[in-house]
Amino acid sequence: MDRRQFVKATGAGVAASATMAAPAVAQSLPKVSWRLTSSYPKSLDTLFGLSTQVAKRVAEATDGQFQIQPFAAGEIVPALQALDSVQNGTVECSHTLSSFYIGKDPAFAFETSLPFGLNTRQNNAWLYQGGGLELCRAFMKTHNLHTIPSGNTGAQMGGWFRKEIKSVDDLKGLKFRIAGLGGRILAKLGVVPQQIGGGDIYPALERGTIDAAEFSGPLDDEKLGFQRVAKYYYYPGFWEGCANVSFLVNLEKWEGLPPAYKAVLEAACAEANALCVAKYDHGNPDALLRLVQAGAELRPFPQDVMQAAFKEAMALYAELAASNPAFKTFYESWLPYWKKENLWFRVAELPFDAFNAQMSQQMR
Repeated sequence: MDRRQFVKATGAGVAASATMAAPAVAQSLPKVSWRLTSSYPKSLDTLFGLSTQVAKRVAEATDGQFQIQPFAAGEIVPALQALDSVQNGTVECSHTLSSFYIGKDPAFAFETSLPFGLNTRQNNAWLYQGGGLELCRAFMKTHNLHTIPSGNTGAQMGGWFRKEIKSVDDLKGLKFRIAGLGGRILAKLGVVPQQIGGGDIYPALERGTIDAAEFSGPLDDEKLGFQRVAKYYYYPGFWEGCANVSFLVNLEKWEGLPPAYKAVLEAACAEANALCVAKYDHGNPDALLRLVQAGAELRPFPQDVMQAAFKEAMALYAELAASNPAFKTFYESWLPYWKKENLWFRVAELPFDAFNAQMSQQMR
């Protein structure tokens, strides 16, 4: 065969193989359409944005064959029914905080975070490297769910208050919107905890149905407008040193996915996790400055509040571990990990951060 014939033959062969490859690949990817219900309104573009980010990546990676359609809180079910709607098959998946559902079982709190618990990096380490995710998935399986970490708010603020909190006594009778185990801990100090979805907090605070509210941090709180109806902005949000957002999937739907789609979804959620943390770390400083300029008064929680809350938190965990087998299984993994991570951060991270914070203040 001469050179021209060879080039012509091989060129035709390449063209033919390319023509054949596209349909073969397409045929190997089944069409899958899911609906996702979020616990967040569209105004919270970071938290609701997790859903659109994951959906976009999944569609791109599967040539449009795997589609996820996100719906905001209230469009299909209310914010705090996201887990139930996945569990019973109303929708295939959701973005929510597992800690919203401690009324079903307090062990749901572990995947999100515990009061006075791990920070964002420590929590990711526990989930991805310390066996935490395996525990979460084994627990979720008993509730007909599969879970994937899919975002994190980082350390949160302590919330918005109509009046100053000068001591533990000022908490007595306070109607406070707070989710998760933080509400149970503060209830022991006299707080009347209220669990309200993100989009419903502002009107409750405006009408005086509640006296105070926590949600996330400056970037989200500014969008929700809390600064217009409450003056005092407290820190730190010791009940959420981080908040891992869960991508929950109906177990039957998860098990029915092709392995390639499972891998794509896991990768999309991991990317969303990283981007979520970055967006909060980027946006919170400027948002905090804007809130202060608009009249918000920053206040640290008094030490007696912090000490009393910590004592009640540790007592609650011991009580739950003694009475709840699922909580005990988590706690026996989580507690030594918490101690180990705090030892490392106390040696390296905390002194570095504290020194830099001091120097940055002096350079004003």
